[in-house]
Amino acid sequence: MTRPLISVLLPVYNAEPHLAAAIGSILRQDYDRLEVIAIDDGSTDRSLEILERYRRDDSRVSIISRENRGLVASLNEGLAVAKGELVARMDADDFAYPWRLSRQEALFGARPELGFCGSLVDTLLHGRIAKGRLDPVFLLGLPVLSKFFTIFMHPTVVYNRRVIDEADLYYDGSYRHAEDFDLFRRLADRYPAALMPESLLVYRLHPGSVTSRHSREMRRTHLRIVGENLEREGLAQDSADLRAIGDDISFDSVRRAAAFIRALEERIAALPPAARPSFEAGALNLFYFLYQLVNDEERPALAHQLLTLTAKWNAIRRREKYALSPGAWAPWLSQASMWAGRRADWMAFRLKSAPAASVLAPYRMGVA
Repeated sequence: MTRPLISVLLPVYNAEPHLAAAIGSILRQDYDRLEVIAIDDGSTDRSLEILERYRRDDSRVSIISRENRGLVASLNEGLAVAKGELVARMDADDFAYPWRLSRQEALFGARPELGFCGSLVDTLLHGRIAKGRLDPVFLLGLPVLSKFFTIFMHPTVVYNRRVIDEADLYYDGSYRHAEDFDLFRRLADRYPAALMPESLLVYRLHPGSVTSRHSREMRRTHLRIVGENLEREGLAQDSADLRAIGDDISFDSVRRAAAFIRALEERIAALPPAARPSFEAGALNLFYFLYQLVNDEERPALAHQLLTLTAKWNAIRRREKYALSPGAWAPWLSQASMWAGRRADWMAFRLKSAPAASVLAPYRMGVA
């Protein structure tokens, strides 16, 4: 039986420092029936030159190059020309382990009804790699969880075009910088999905990534999508109070967001017992999203207000609880404590991680 062709979509924009390692990791897969569709989105560095070199050396690589139109346009162009029965995503600054595509193809072979799948990732930060771990929340219903957060890391996803209706497989440009969240929520409502409990990719965190450069807009769009989902589920009458905190983080917007969370929890408590755990987990994730959003402002009084109004002091780590407790009357003390906490987190990351060069050496992948 002929194995399915896998089309790998590789959007590229000024990815010169990491591109060779990323595309090289795909071309060295132990699954060789693939095509790499690289979409150069008007790069102004040497990205196109690097892509041309790989195309000359490997006939599986094709290139679309034109003026800058953004990630959504690039992904939709790639989907339009992809020939594969399976379509995989890949980012130009990550590494795929050599077995990534073969294991994902095997999953679709065993479960042909699946619409799409994703996997865990190992994280690369400051030259060190930490192993990914499965969050127990993913043992709950993915269709419900997909209404609250992006259930899969985008560059790990593979879509099954033999199952997904062509009209469903597109990225919506009106959800800029959260287009994956929007697509996954739409697909999860109609097609089975699966998270593979193993790391198939090394996900690089760096200041130049899309996530880092557009975090504020991404968060605003994220809250908009969650609000839409909850309104459709009848769990919110109006999500304006939730969306407001994405536009302006203030005492008023924190108060409104906290009231939204409390009202949401009350509605979830009235759901049938079988449906309740997934929605409760989703609501808790939404709280953590808001908590991170507020914490990033480094204004402890705001975080103190959110925790107090939502009655979620026991939902955060003990160290953070002690650090933020004086936030309303001694914010300087909280700031100093939170700084110390971040240093402790970095030390913990170093202890549980390993030098990237040693992790990647067996796969002939550099850290560039």
